[in-house]
This record gives sequence, C-alpha cells and structure tokens, in this order.
Amino acid sequence: MRIALHSEIRDGAVDDYRTNHARIPEALAATFARIGIHDWTIWRSGHRLFHLVDCDDWDAAVAALKDDPADHAWQADIGRFVEVFRDADGDEGTAPLEQIWDLRAQASS
Repeated sequence: MRIALHSEIRDGAVDDYRTNHARIPEALAATFARIGIHDWTIWRSGHRLFHLVDCDDWDAAVAALKDDPADHAWQADIGRFVEVFRDADGDEGTAPLEQIWDLRAQASS
C-alpha cells in the first residue's frame, strides 16, 4: 500500500532538518525493513513536508514503531526540527492523507 503524510518543519529549521535527514540511522532502516516499510520519500514546500510511504500495512507499522528503540532515538533527534504531523483534515495526527485520484488506477480500470 502507498500512503501519504503531511508534516511541518519548525520555523527556521529547514536547513537543519535537511542536513539531519540526509540519511536515517541504519538501525531504523533495518526496523523499517522488518516491519514492512519498503520505501519512504519526503518532499518539501516551504515549511511543509509531504511523505510518500510504501508499506505492507501502515497501522501495523505504526504499532510496531511504538516500542522500537531505533525509532524512539530517531524521533528524539529529528523531532527537534518537526513542528507537527497533520491528518487529512489538517488536525494534528499521523493518519494518512486522503487519496483523491490515482492515474495508474484510472488507466488500469
């Protein structure tokens, strides 16, 4: 499954976020592989970040990360630069954004 997320960088933290997120720790990459996160890409527009995640099951992955030491260490580090995650309605949360349209799905139907 592919899901999209939206987060926002703290004011003045774009350069630090970019530098610190150039690579994630190998322990976290291994955790992602183990829990079924296959790819994760992030784009930036101003202070807004848009994430595209390819995973087996987003809810299961989030549950697995809840007690994962590699993720806790990463969030403590990168969290310094992230203001908030927002859901499809713009409220605080990590629920995936609502998918409106998909060219590939349209072409295959």
